[in-house]
Amino acid sequence: MDADSIRDIFSGFGPVGVRRMFGGYGIYADDVMFALSTGGELYLKADSETRPDFEDEGAEPFSYEAKGRRVVLSYWRAPDRLIDDADEMAIWARKALSAAERAARTKPHAKKKA
Repeated sequence: MDADSIRDIFSGFGPVGVRRMFGGYGIYADDVMFALSTGGELYLKADSETRPDFEDEGAEPFSYEAKGRRVVLSYWRAPDRLIDDADEMAIWARKALSAAERAARTKPHAKKKA
């Protein structure tokens, strides 16, 4: 999956920024990362409010090995049916963006250096 195909997948949602990261892509709206693509898979941001939607679809969270342990992130694999349905993807993308915005509001801000 390349940057152009990612933009196409989210065409029903609106313009997205696509930035290279860790061998994949971070996907942004309004400077908020709400999705990622890696290994040919697409993952959307989830939280306690949206996680049940992913669980109902049988989706799994993104995870990777680091320093001998499994790290699980709050991004869940997008259902395959969304890839070819821009309108349905737009609904899920809005939910993912809302989850990312909620997470940003609850995240402690770094202290500025004097």
